Amino acid sequence: MLLTQRITDQLAKRKALSLYRARQTLQSPQQPHVILNGQPYLAFCSNDYLGLANHPEIISAFKRAADEFGVGSGASHLVLGHSRYHHILEERLAEKTGRQKALLFSSGYMANLGVINGLLERGDTVFQDKLNHASLIDGAIVSGANFKRYRHAEVSQLQHLLEKDRQEKTDKSVGLIVTDGVFSMDGDVAPLADIAMLAQKYGCALMVDDAHGFGVLGEAGQGSVSALNLSARDVPIYMATLGKALGTAGAFVAGDTDLIEFLIQQARSYIYTTALPPAIAAATLASLDVLLRESWRQSHLAALIQRFRQGAAQLDLPLLLSDTAIQPLHVGGSEHALDLSHRLREKNILVTAIRPPTVPDNTARLRITLSAAHSFEDVDILLAALEETVQPQGYRA
Repeated sequence: MLLTQRITDQLAKRKALSLYRARQTLQSPQQPHVILNGQPYLAFCSNDYLGLANHPEIISAFKRAADEFGVGSGASHLVLGHSRYHHILEERLAEKTGRQKALLFSSGYMANLGVINGLLERGDTVFQDKLNHASLIDGAIVSGANFKRYRHAEVSQLQHLLEKDRQEKTDKSVGLIVTDGVFSMDGDVAPLADIAMLAQKYGCALMVDDAHGFGVLGEAGQGSVSALNLSARDVPIYMATLGKALGTAGAFVAGDTDLIEFLIQQARSYIYTTALPPAIAAATLASLDVLLRESWRQSHLAALIQRFRQGAAQLDLPLLLSDTAIQPLHVGGSEHALDLSHRLREKNILVTAIRPPTVPDNTARLRITLSAAHSFEDVDILLAALEETVQPQGYRA
C-alpha cells in the first residue's frame, strides 16, 4: 500500500534527521524528583510551574468531588455534563481575570480551535506571530479566514500588515490579532501593550493565549495581560490553560457576556465534546485558593529563575532572553540537542530536546523549565551538570 510505504519512509526520515520523538513512562507524581522507567531523575521539563500538580489540598478536593459526582462527566456541557463545580469555576475564572464571563474547554488546543474557528468567517483576516502555538495556527487554518503572519514580536511588520489589510478589506470583514502571552518555546513575553494599541487603531479584536503566563505572572497570578496593566478592553479575548501553573487540566476563555454566549452557540470544540470531569473543576477551584494563599510560590520561582540565569551567565551558556520559568538553551542542530539531552540523562537529569517542527530549522534547544517545587540546590545541580556537558561541546547560538 502507498500509505504504508509513506509511513515507513517518513519514520525512517525522522530518525535519520534526529527528529524522531519517543515517549517516556512516568512512574511517580509530577514533581521535580521523578521515577522514569524505573530510574530516579531530577526533572527540568515540566510545565508544573508552581508545583501544584501533586499538592495534597488539591488532591483532596479532587477525591471529595469524585465521591460526590463520580469520575466522568458523562456528557457535553450542553447536554448533561455541566456540573455545579464547572459553573462555580467559570465564575471564579471570570472574576480572577477581570472579565464578565468565562467558558471551560477540555484542553487548550480545543479552546484555541473553537474560539478562532467560531469567531471568523471566510473574508475575515487573522494576524498571528510566527512563533504562536500550533493550536493557534491550526485554528486560523481551519477557520478559512485570510491568514497573515508577522515576524516574532515585530510590531512594525504587524502594523504594515494591518495597514495593507485596511486598504483591501470590505466593510463587513473582521480582523483578529492573536498572540501568545508567553511564548512556550522561547519563554519571552509578547509586546502586548503595543499590539493592543494597534488592535484599537485598526479596529481589530485581540486574543491572547496566556497558557504559560496565567498563575505565574502578575499580581496573584492573574497573568501576562494583568502584569502589563492591560484591561479587558485592551484584550477582549483571554485564553489560558489549567494544566500548567494550576496543576490540573483543561482551559478557559474569558471575555464579555456576549462573546461567551456566542462561543457556547458556535465553538464546535466546545459543543461536541464531553465536559471535563467535575472532580477536575473542583481540584482547580482548590488550586485557585492555594495560588491566592501561597504567594511565596511565585516569589520563590522568580528567585530560582534569577539564580539559574546568573549561574548560566557565569558559565557563558547560550540561553535565550527570558525572565519566565521557560529557560531555553539554544543549541542549533537537532542531533546536538539530542546528544546534550542524553548526556544530562546519564547524570540523572531530565531536560527535553526541542527540535523542528516545534521550533524553526537550526534553532533546536534544551527547554529548561523551573518550578516553585525546585530548590536552590536543584538549580545548582543542574548548573553543574550543564557545565560538564554543554561547555566541553562548545555549542553556541
